[in-house]
Amino acid sequence: MDGTKVAPGRTAGLYAGAAVLRLAIFTLLPGLANLLTGRVEVSTPVTSFKRQGLFLYNRNVSPYDGGVYHQAPLFLPLFSLLPSFSSFPIFTYLLYIVVDLLSASALWRIADSGEAGSSALFTSPRREKRWSGFGIAALFLFNPFTVATCIGRSTSVFTTCAILHAIAKAVSGAPFGAMVALSFASYLSMYPLLLLPPLILLCYDRQCPERAINSGFRFAATCVATVAGVLAVLFQLSYFITGSWEFLPSTYGVQLTLSDLTPNVGLWWYFFIEMFDSFRSFFLAVFWLHLSSYVGGLTLRIRRQPLVVLTLLLGIFAIFKPYPSISDTSLFLAMVPLYRHVFPLMRYTFVIAAVILYAAFLGPAFYHLWIYAGSGNANFFYAITLVWGLGQSLLVCDLMFAVLRDEWEVERPEMVGKEIRQI
Repeated sequence: MDGTKVAPGRTAGLYAGAAVLRLAIFTLLPGLANLLTGRVEVSTPVTSFKRQGLFLYNRNVSPYDGGVYHQAPLFLPLFSLLPSFSSFPIFTYLLYIVVDLLSASALWRIADSGEAGSSALFTSPRREKRWSGFGIAALFLFNPFTVATCIGRSTSVFTTCAILHAIAKAVSGAPFGAMVALSFASYLSMYPLLLLPPLILLCYDRQCPERAINSGFRFAATCVATVAGVLAVLFQLSYFITGSWEFLPSTYGVQLTLSDLTPNVGLWWYFFIEMFDSFRSFFLAVFWLHLSSYVGGLTLRIRRQPLVVLTLLLGIFAIFKPYPSISDTSLFLAMVPLYRHVFPLMRYTFVIAAVILYAAFLGPAFYHLWIYAGSGNANFFYAITLVWGLGQSLLVCDLMFAVLRDEWEVERPEMVGKEIRQI
């Protein structure tokens, strides 16, 4: 597939096929949907549909009483507008399907912009070798991780949609829309706020000429002020909905302090289960410092390709954030095909694919052995999550190597095709 235009009929067929697939699973296999909703690989304490505080909210009781609901307050009026899930689940199903389709639409626009192969400051000699937006949207919509997240009704689909729309707005030269979308993503999940520096650079590079701001500092300050203003409005709306600021520690404090140690596919939960309380604060600071430290280094080193920085950071977040799920991995894997032109420069594609598939199939088995069969322990499941993290780490590193090698060959044409050895 190349970058040619796609007929409207094929576009409608793609979206219809993805919607029908999800709707068929929802309606014909309700047991699978309920199973996925409770799986730790799909739902986390901060994204689980089962942890919705609607029952308390509809009865004028704070949904944050009891320490179970850890999600943004604006989800409550959104889901309360829908008919009761127990009586009319179809409306909730349709909401999740529409959000997935909106995410695919944003990803399509990102692919068709050509930003991955030709940015404002760098043009890859391999840029013509790329997949169309149709193909990349199809890979996203029919990715088993994406489908499982939608079927499991994880609220992370809303964060994914907001992040993709922020990037799509940035590559289309609409910095205000990009900042608003990123603000919504940060409000829902907090960690997308770390994407702000490379997103500002991407917006700056892709400004509309007639409305361009030449001062980088002024442009960055405007973007930061926009994000701060939108977040302030969202927090104020949340206060009106809940009647207090209790949602701040219950929503964002849980992620900062990792107070809920429910197992997930991440690296934090087991480590802090074994942690002595006297060292807990120190290592929380170390883990958060480690997660945030990649932002500055990558943004500076790959300044000429801000979209690459955003992609790599999404991969890093899928590995090192406090409560990751397969939704984060599906978002990262959705962005990777944008770099089809550097795939020949990657070195470990077979190993990466094998490790990720190995962990994806054995993860549920190890969790079953630990929780249900009683023939294993927490080490079983944590060991396979380490393998899962290893596979994603290899993909992040290999993609970064390929991108840097592509830049290096432009700077050193005489080294094209020659092997690089680390000394």
